[in-house]
Amino acid sequence: MDTSISGRRLTRVLDENVQQRPLPASIVCDNGPALTSKAMFFWAREGNVTLAFIQPGKPTRNVFIESFNGKFRDHCLNQHGFLSLADARHEIDQWRVHYNHVRPHSSVGYMPLVVYAQRYA
Repeated sequence: MDTSISGRRLTRVLDENVQQRPLPASIVCDNGPALTSKAMFFWAREGNVTLAFIQPGKPTRNVFIESFNGKFRDHCLNQHGFLSLADARHEIDQWRVHYNHVRPHSSVGYMPLVVYAQRYA
């Protein structure tokens, strides 16, 4: 959570997550500046990851993220009035932990995502 995220910063975050799980074969992404940056291009090429960009102006081409965005908006953003960036980071992090570790997801047999990942990794 921040005011803006550069391509270089995005690649650092992705590298931190690589330590927890292997790189995917491809990443579906929009055409935002962080995702279309040189840093992201070189990161993907180094990791042999295909960046699959959705058609500009067609967010419904990535239904998974649009579904997530709706849940995030309804169950987090619309529920809180953030007092500061630090407050937003705190509330969103609490929601993220609940979403991944506690909330059952119908798409994975009504298990929390972390349980599913541990069971089938």
